[in-house]
Amino acid sequence: MSAYDDLMAFQRETSALGEIAGRLGWDQETVMPRGAASQRAEEMAAIEAVLHARRSDSRVAEWLEQADPQDQVGQAQLREIRRSYERTVKVPADLATAIARVTSAAQGTWAQARADEDVAAFLPVLGEVVALKREEGAALAQGGNIYDAMVEDYEPYTTGSQIAEIFDQMRPRLVALRAAVLEKSAPQALTGSFDERKQMQLSEKLATTFGYDLNTGRIDKAVHPFSSGSGSDVRITTRTSETDPFNCFYSTIHEVGHAAYEQGIDPAYALTPLGRGVSMGVHESQSRIYENQLGRSRTFTGWLFGQMKDAFGDFGITDADTFYATVNGVHNGYIRTEADEVQYNLHIMLRFDLERALMAGDLQVDDLEAAWNDRFKADFGYAVDKPSNGCLQDVHWSVGLFGYFPTYSLGNVYAGCLYQALRNAVPELDAQLAAGDTSGATDWLHENVQQHGGLYAPRETIQRASGMEPGPDPLLGYLEQKFGGLYGL
Repeated sequence: MSAYDDLMAFQRETSALGEIAGRLGWDQETVMPRGAASQRAEEMAAIEAVLHARRSDSRVAEWLEQADPQDQVGQAQLREIRRSYERTVKVPADLATAIARVTSAAQGTWAQARADEDVAAFLPVLGEVVALKREEGAALAQGGNIYDAMVEDYEPYTTGSQIAEIFDQMRPRLVALRAAVLEKSAPQALTGSFDERKQMQLSEKLATTFGYDLNTGRIDKAVHPFSSGSGSDVRITTRTSETDPFNCFYSTIHEVGHAAYEQGIDPAYALTPLGRGVSMGVHESQSRIYENQLGRSRTFTGWLFGQMKDAFGDFGITDADTFYATVNGVHNGYIRTEADEVQYNLHIMLRFDLERALMAGDLQVDDLEAAWNDRFKADFGYAVDKPSNGCLQDVHWSVGLFGYFPTYSLGNVYAGCLYQALRNAVPELDAQLAAGDTSGATDWLHENVQQHGGLYAPRETIQRASGMEPGPDPLLGYLEQKFGGLYGL
């Protein structure tokens, strides 16, 4: 065997172990007994120690030096393995193990604190997480910017300053659109009670309508919807609310976007660096375009209106146009995952600025709740009413995902570019969506984005698919046109 073959065999074993770790995480979020949290923390720490040892194995450096594939795929594999190896060897093994142990425990502490509305119960362990992640960031940055080192885990070849520049371009137009819309009358609200079993049944239908393969996937319930896995085992979760079925349906469609990306990657890349989505921003582009540009479109909501009438009978909304306005209503709210398209990115910008300050040491963990509440009041004009609607609402910081939040808005930016190209490529899109047929859109996304996995760098992936350099103008134009029409602006 050649050095390249040896490297890829080793890599596939490492990736398989990583998938096992991911399955432990899925289990923890869905069906693990609450009393198992401390043992699970030890299990996660143990497997992280094994993974870190493999990822920093000196043989990887030797194989990278000797391997010389001539094809594009082989060169891309080496690019990603080298990037991962160079990052891994900068982080001491005991630090990687400590982070795995503490974040596993912190996840359970966060969930309980959120349920109890008790920020004080969460802050000590969050302080441990922040300290460890800053130590990791310093090791990775080697004198550079700690937050940039964090972002690299989720959006390679992108810096915090580049993200801030994009956000600075977006904020004025988003704030202006939000203000204009909220001056108008709110659309009819959804009222009544919606059987949760029927929600899950329709949720499954929506998942398969958007191309989710249940032969290699499953749908479960979790506090915080997510997608996990790759290749032939890709799982999603959703959540239900008796009074808000849209939470269930659009969480499902969103997570199916992530899952379809993983299920759609070329099987030849399975258990290799190219066998997963290339970045969280590109990943989010898939979930957001599925959820918003497709799932919340006038044409698709017309089809969904009929499905809801079949499932729930008369639920107070009598026509498809009113239903479309209800689905896309802009309203005050605290929860990022429930935010409308106009305000969603403002929620992300809040988190982006706070976590940059935490990583820089400009914001202390003990001051986080006050900083969050002050910023929320300034951005949205009303006060946070309880911690679960404020700094305890997201799981990300408890599990150490600093640098992850901005990729949600990058995903929206990328989705705006992709949607503009998609509409040009599939002129019959509206007619298809009106019939509940998403295949024209999902086939185009599979062909132009999903099948490539990690073959191209993130921005290159979007540029090749959309034919344009990624930027916020297509997204902002889409939002202004859509909500200008809905609200008569």
